[in-house]
Amino acid sequence: QVQLVESGGGLVQPGGSLRLSCAASGGVFSSYAMGWYRQALGKKRELVAAITSGGSTNYADSVKGRFTISRDNAKNTVYLQMNSLKPEDTAVYYCTIGILWGQGTQVTVSS
Repeated sequence: QVQLVESGGGLVQPGGSLRLSCAASGGVFSSYAMGWYRQALGKKRELVAAITSGGSTNYADSVKGRFTISRDNAKNTVYLQMNSLKPEDTAVYYCTIGILWGQGTQVTVSS
């Protein structure tokens, strides 16, 4: 059974950092693109960051310079390092690997 399991969300103060992880099981995913999306309350889901199988990355303008996506193919895991967090980063974050989606993890940035 193929599944994605996310972890690392939580409550953090503005300016703080969090690292999200998304581990895939039930297959080999090194040839797939991986990414992170987020959906804030009342808003559409948006792409935050993506990484190709070759390691090329792209980011939403709103997170450039603050967030870093990376992957560990040996662990079938994709990460999102989030620094200098802002209240507007508050959302449910979802990982994707190929066409698979994680269950989502809440990130709340508040003082």
